[in-house]
Amino acid sequence: MTTTDDQHRVDPATGTPAASTGPASAARTRVRRQIPRVRDLAPLLQFKKPTLPGRRQRLDSALTIWDLRAIAARRTPRAAFDYTEGAAEAEISLARARQAFEDIEFTPAILRDVSHVDTSRDILGAPTALPFGIAPTGFTRMMQTEGERAGARAAGRAGIPFSLSTMGTTAIEDVKAANPHGRNWFQLYMWKDRDKSMALVDRAAKAGFDTLLVTVDVPVAGARLRDKRNGFSIPPQLGVKTIVNAIPRPWWWFDFLTTEPLAFASLDRWSGTVGELLDHMFDPTVTYEDLAWIRDQWPGKVVVKGVQSLDDAKRLTAMSVDGITLSNHGGRQLDRAPVPFHLLPSVVKEVGADTEVHLDTGIMSGADIIAAIALGAKFTMVGRAYLYGLMAGGEAGVDRMIQILSDQIERTMRLLGVATLDELRPGHVTQLQRLTPIPR
Repeated sequence: MTTTDDQHRVDPATGTPAASTGPASAARTRVRRQIPRVRDLAPLLQFKKPTLPGRRQRLDSALTIWDLRAIAARRTPRAAFDYTEGAAEAEISLARARQAFEDIEFTPAILRDVSHVDTSRDILGAPTALPFGIAPTGFTRMMQTEGERAGARAAGRAGIPFSLSTMGTTAIEDVKAANPHGRNWFQLYMWKDRDKSMALVDRAAKAGFDTLLVTVDVPVAGARLRDKRNGFSIPPQLGVKTIVNAIPRPWWWFDFLTTEPLAFASLDRWSGTVGELLDHMFDPTVTYEDLAWIRDQWPGKVVVKGVQSLDDAKRLTAMSVDGITLSNHGGRQLDRAPVPFHLLPSVVKEVGADTEVHLDTGIMSGADIIAAIALGAKFTMVGRAYLYGLMAGGEAGVDRMIQILSDQIERTMRLLGVATLDELRPGHVTQLQRLTPIPR
């Protein structure tokens, strides 16, 4: 039984009454309950207005590029989706490129004014609103019928560059019409027929494209096994397997069959397989001398895409190209190729003061982009992320892709304590070690 002395015990250290431990104290700590009143419940019962399933709702639900990818996979036939998703051989290069961005640690600075952040910078002598552009992609209207026009219009609205591939499915002049005031870049694969190659370059120059991307990592096509297993062809073959796969994706086929037939930026028509087309397009004899000749033909900026070694970066810089893009072609050429993000610091250290260093391959978030900029990349490019957005929702899907990356870029900058891209430093990023070369 608790005594009166127990109930009035004084703490000898402080001289204040000690907490009571008797039954009276236990009674006082019981939770009091009551019947809820309607006016108390009203603020909690705020229901969203119901909306019918549609493109806007579908895209708004996507919070990451991976979300857009999941939507794209549901809406696109397997052969077309796998052409975007896949890489060469065992797809090790692509997996390593993405893993490299996961294997980083950010070091934020605190107590900085980041109420306003500026994501813009000058790239190749002209401003861009964000530190990324849309990479050149082939067969784009196969992924979604709006194709390059959608990408170009979205890029123009966002104030970022759009790149048209030699293997693109929209004519040079039509891309310019879709993005008349924005920055359009043309990506060149040198053909075996040099006159036809330079005719394309001349068309791009006359259309007002400001930059030529010369891709140099394609002496032959990589072994893209998904495409071979899917029987991927241009145009799609309507076999039994293709039709069965298309049943849950009727809108893709409706769009494909009721819009203009596929046409290429580089040729009027092609009646062979994809492999035959690539063998026709790519020239395994292209050398540094050919690159110098191409550079002399082009009136604008020249960027060499597909650089994968420090020695080549140095040699290209000595040729006075305007920029180099560290890229292993999204893992679609040589499997087990160098990881561009790993190569970035050494290349920037050696040539970054003399030429712009851009980065491509593996980027799936705004944080990836910020990590690349912190380690010295002047600019980055996104290919699959763009196509995931396109397949998920056409032009609106590309808008959503850009918005997701833009939001992530701004948020990452604020959390790192930087207000401009130029404030990013290598000290903001630590590349954690996973693959360690064995000494020779």
